[in-house]
Parts: sequence; C-alpha cells; structure tokens
Amino acid sequence: MGKKIWTAAGLILLLAIPALPAFQAGAKFTTGPIAVKNIEKFFYYCLPQKGPFTKIGEVIGRLMEQSQIQNVWPGGPMIAVYYNSPDLVKEADLEWELGFPTTEQTMVLDPIKKKQWIFTMVAACVHQGPYDKLGESIIKIVDWIKANGYVQNGPILETYLDMNPQGVSPESLKTEIWIPIQKK
Repeated sequence: MGKKIWTAAGLILLLAIPALPAFQAGAKFTTGPIAVKNIEKFFYYCLPQKGPFTKIGEVIGRLMEQSQIQNVWPGGPMIAVYYNSPDLVKEADLEWELGFPTTEQTMVLDPIKKKQWIFTMVAACVHQGPYDKLGESIIKIVDWIKANGYVQNGPILETYLDMNPQGVSPESLKTEIWIPIQKK
C-alpha cells in the first residue's frame, strides 16, 4: 500500500473541521514506539462509505446527525477504518468508514451500521502531530511490520484521541494507529 491512502486518511478531522489548525508548515510530529498490542474485540457504529476521502467532512456531519436522531451516543473517541488504498483502486472504489465505539446492546438503523472489530493483534503506535503527517507514521509501522516478521491482515484503524482537536496545537494532536498483523 502506498503513501497516498495514509496521507488522505490522516486528513479526516482536518477536512471535517476547517478551523482546525492541523496543517502547519514545518510542524513537527513524532511516531511513538511501535509495538504489538493485544486488543479485545469491540463493537462500533459507523457510516460505511465508498468513494473519495473528500467526503469526510460531509460524512462526519451525517454521522453526528444520525447519532442524534437515533439517540446513539459515542462510547469513546472517533475512529476511522480504511479498507483499501487509492494506490490500488480508483478513487470511486475506496472503502472506508467513520464511527465511534459502542456497546454490544446498541441498536442502530440505516444508514448507520453496527460492526465488530475482530482483529486482536495489531502493530500500534501513537502519532503526535498534525494529521497531514499521519501517513509518515503509518509507513513507519508498515516498515516495522515487515522487519519484524509479520504481515498485515486487516484494515487500518485510526483513533483520534483529542476530544476537542480545535483546542490543541497541531504538534500536540494525538492519533493512535492500529494495523492488524499476524506472523509470517
């Protein structure tokens, strides 16, 4: 997978919230230590999407609107799941979703879907810095996966750890990145 998906994926909240100061010329970022992390399966609700990442802002708006209409409330920070890359498919065929963790008992109606994250072993790290630099951290994780005898076996998940990203400087924004793995 190429760099293009990771750059686009990292822009999720930036595109959704134009006032967010996540782009800054020369803004620094750090990729925290990369490690294998065991994850418990969990449920989340989301708006599955097919098409370009330029729809992210619109999708966040619809997700929040549907959450309110259906009286479904987030059980944690926003997540994004990316199933493929613009390097591998046409922009119109990109598959991704935005959502929030929830409980097993949560009931949702279309267009919201309830899904379960089933990948229990991931390569993980916390990216600290602007969203437009997330791609660089993801490339480091992918390189780490290969160098440590693993292969990717599921979609990438990003968790946006700042509940109010507008109140955080670009260098301080935190995003946890998970890439499901298995031994070669």
